[in-house]
Amino acid sequence: MMGASFMPLAPVAGPRLLRLLSPGGWSFYVAAAAVLFVAFPILHLVVPADSALHLSDYWVTLIGKIMCYAIVALAMDLIWGYTGILSLGHGLFFALGGYAMGMYLMRSIGHEGVYQSDLPDFMVFLDWKKYPWYWSFTDHFWYAALLVVLIPGLLALVFGFFAFRSRIRGVYFSIITQALTYASMLLFFRNDTGFGGNNGFTDFKRILGFPIAAPQTRMALFAITGAALLGFLLFARWIVTSKLGRVLTAIRDAETRVMFSGYNPVYFKLFIWTVSAVICGIAGALYVPQVGIINPSEMSPANSIEIAIWTAVGGRGTLYGPVLGAAAVNLGKSWFTKAFPEYWLFALGLLFILVTLFLPRGLAGLLARRKTP
Repeated sequence: MMGASFMPLAPVAGPRLLRLLSPGGWSFYVAAAAVLFVAFPILHLVVPADSALHLSDYWVTLIGKIMCYAIVALAMDLIWGYTGILSLGHGLFFALGGYAMGMYLMRSIGHEGVYQSDLPDFMVFLDWKKYPWYWSFTDHFWYAALLVVLIPGLLALVFGFFAFRSRIRGVYFSIITQALTYASMLLFFRNDTGFGGNNGFTDFKRILGFPIAAPQTRMALFAITGAALLGFLLFARWIVTSKLGRVLTAIRDAETRVMFSGYNPVYFKLFIWTVSAVICGIAGALYVPQVGIINPSEMSPANSIEIAIWTAVGGRGTLYGPVLGAAAVNLGKSWFTKAFPEYWLFALGLLFILVTLFLPRGLAGLLARRKTP
């Protein structure tokens, strides 16, 4: 299941229509922008709530959440699909970005909490008298935004430097990333860390002064998330089609040969690993105000495994494949956990096995085959 690769993963080549609808074709971005920034806002804000065409709050939140997951899957594709590094700890970077944004949102509650205190309710309940030092300046949005980038990025940089310098690869790297996220989850579950313990952060009131539950605010967050997804698709395409991208795929397919060619794979792997972590952190920061909660369960190793499954189901090494995979799996999860909640993990495991055996190129490969004349 967790090998670095199970077959060569050249980008899936399809007919002209498929190329136009992939992130490589400009028509894709035009169509996506029209849907995200024109159609959806009209359906949600203008169309009456009693109309069959109205886009409800539930669907705005669900689609926004799935777009955040798609950004994470795209980040996973950069390191796994194009570089051959399987991480089982990307849920940690996602959660850290979410916690950084959550700290700002908790500070924005002000005196509207249950205890009407300057401190968050959980700190008052635990008899804290003041904020810990690491909460300093988190009442400023731009400082929190800086933390969203710096915390996952610095952790990934330090961890990746020692791991890649030690030439840890394959399943061993996957295991230590899983251990890292599990240890972090246990740390954040503790009440004395100052992050809300088991309950985490919730009950947000506003962001940048706007009521967070207002339809206009929700749609603005939705649009920003959509713009981030399209922007990261463009950024990822620029990376993988550049000389850097060719080196990364060479590292994936034959790292030893890359070393003999005069390149040091450590720095290339460290760069893309750090970039991928930062992208996950930004996705987490966009996720929290839309969903309304962040807690240590987001760091669960199972969540990180799910990220790998999204990428495998969609199709590694294709960019648009993991986006499709994240959407398909999470839409299925939304239905399945309501209809058969106790069987979801079994269904997810079966899905991964079936994709590995019968669809090694995922949904992207299946679409390419069906579209080919």
